[in-house]
Amino acid sequence: MNHAAEAAESAAVQGNFWGMHETLFANQDALDDESLALYADELGLDPERLLREILAGAYASRIREDFKSGVRGGVNGTPSFFINGERYDGVRALEPLLLAMTERRRRVTPITAS
Repeated sequence: MNHAAEAAESAAVQGNFWGMHETLFANQDALDDESLALYADELGLDPERLLREILAGAYASRIREDFKSGVRGGVNGTPSFFINGERYDGVRALEPLLLAMTERRRRVTPITAS
């Protein structure tokens, strides 16, 4: 199991998921257990608890279910974008995204003359 994902879940239980999320994202080349404990300490979390939970696989089933749910929903990587329930695989820039949102909105909400 991915120890970084476990660390994020442990941080969530300790009240700082987003802090850990940002730290993990910024340090993708250093996700060993020692680094994860250091990040927890820097974020004011309990690093010993975090390591115990990681090594025990405390959140493994939750992470596995989240992964399976994503696969069932059509997520094949991150980030994945959905517009009105449809996966968007186009260019990830503002203009193409806005165009796709406008097009899908028109399909869902027909424009009627008044």
